[in-house]
Amino acid sequence: MSTTIAYSGVVFAAGISSALAADPTGDWRVADGVANIRVAQCNGSMWGVVAWEKTPGGRDSNNPDPARQSRPTLGMPILIDMKKKPGAEAWEGQVYNAKDGQLYSSTITPTDADHLEIKGCVLGFLCGGETWTRVGPPIPSSPVNSMAKGTQKPIAPAPAPAPKTAAAPGSGATAMVKPAAKPADQVGDICLLPEVARPR
Repeated sequence: MSTTIAYSGVVFAAGISSALAADPTGDWRVADGVANIRVAQCNGSMWGVVAWEKTPGGRDSNNPDPARQSRPTLGMPILIDMKKKPGAEAWEGQVYNAKDGQLYSSTITPTDADHLEIKGCVLGFLCGGETWTRVGPPIPSSPVNSMAKGTQKPIAPAPAPAPKTAAAPGSGATAMVKPAAKPADQVGDICLLPEVARPR
């Protein structure tokens, strides 16, 4: 059964706070917690792509283009070609709403170092938005937009616990217990994804 999740869009009206000079790049948890969006600067614009899903295996089933309805939502662009607003810590472009398969005019504004406000409007009205929470550090830019991989980690990760030991039955010896493996980053550098990297 395919899973469709709205990762952004015109949902709830959000209060406007004064924007601080904060970096919008990094991994962000959407308001309802169902996905993380990785935001990076690619070719001079901000892009945001689904980097983690609470329920894996989602498909873009509400896309009006039948050829794209089987497209995986993991790695799918949500914030599209967003340009810096002159004189403001905000970026304007388009947001893709997977709930209805439509693009909307949108603005992203860091309200502080750990919160990103997303606002979307339909034809300049019926505006709404939500606030995302940072779950990964800012992504450094480079001349070729080679973004750091593995950004899905807390800003200040807790030190890893020491491996536990367990007594081997009847031997009195101890055996090392292997720690659980960290989930692999399946998206990596979003600037290399075909939908982001292609010329516009």
